[in-house]
Amino acid sequence: MVNKDRVFMLVALQIGELGTCDRKQVGAVITRNGRAISWGYNGAPPGLPHCSENDHGWHDPILPPGMIAEKIKERGCRNATHAEANALAFAAREGISTDGATLYVTVSPCEACSQLLIAAGIRRVVWGEAYRDTSGTALLRKAGVLCFDANVST
Repeated sequence: MVNKDRVFMLVALQIGELGTCDRKQVGAVITRNGRAISWGYNGAPPGLPHCSENDHGWHDPILPPGMIAEKIKERGCRNATHAEANALAFAAREGISTDGATLYVTVSPCEACSQLLIAAGIRRVVWGEAYRDTSGTALLRKAGVLCFDANVST
């Protein structure tokens, strides 16, 4: 891995510490021409309850607590916006082009985030750990996005 890849991956790891989902903290950095242009971490959308406040989006007074815990374990958090999506959303709000950019993310993208990355013109993705569902990375590769497992530890 190139030195810049290592540095930006370490930055993504640090940004991930800001994540507000207590299941997993994920950080992302978007770079273009060797410079960081946007970043994000996972957590509830602004102004909405945090994951710990609404059972990761599974809160339902009708469901017994055991079933909610089972849903969270089985299907994950559906409350938090993913780090990649937050980084893309910030770039979009600020009018920053991500066309041809590289994404560094601490966990490989899910399928929905991969769709967003492809649509936003991201051409290269580097991740620190593989996500349990590899459909996102398969989609990226199918679209011609260069993908790398960084294997960087702090």
